[in-house]
Amino acid sequence: MSKKVTFIGLGVMGYPMAGYIAKAGHDVTVYNRTAAKAEKWVGEYGGKHAATPKEAAKDSDFVFTCVGNDNDLKEVTIGEHGAFHSVKEGAIFIDNTTASAKIARELKTEATKRKFGFLDAPVSGGQAGAENGALTVMVGGDQTDYDKAEPVIDCYAKKNKIIRIIWQRSTCQNGKSNLYCWFSAGIVRSYSLWTKCWIKYGRCN
Repeated sequence: MSKKVTFIGLGVMGYPMAGYIAKAGHDVTVYNRTAAKAEKWVGEYGGKHAATPKEAAKDSDFVFTCVGNDNDLKEVTIGEHGAFHSVKEGAIFIDNTTASAKIARELKTEATKRKFGFLDAPVSGGQAGAENGALTVMVGGDQTDYDKAEPVIDCYAKKNKIIRIIWQRSTCQNGKSNLYCWFSAGIVRSYSLWTKCWIKYGRCN
């Protein structure tokens, strides 16, 4: 079933990832800081491009980000023209950026306040994995949100390589459970870095 999807960040990873989502039949709107890149993507895959992340995210069922670092992620989410200002209630926000666990926790909290889901989903596999639709995706978030987003994530992921580390929103109300949530996010990030090291030195078989 076709969904309305937003993809923010069309770098060497995001460009083909968004392309696989579009090729799967979803209605995709893209945003990129360099507008010419977004226009090129639309010319290749169809869909639409928007002038700001806020405009791009409006009315979408799923919103993806794949940007450079924590500062870039803050700008496109909670910045003046950030996507969080227009993500609709009940939508799912999926962040594929290799950013810090700290910002993942901040965005999860902000998303909860705004009543939409948030999945911290860094990817591993490099440019080749993105271009071949065979990325490893390590997902932290609520199980119900993951279940809704999984069919769209599958568009660019190697299905037998998805690792799910789930934190339960209802259990994150006390100090001990918060430590578990933070530990889970840390595992996701550490696994991503560990995998990249093995890939770099040719030891992933």
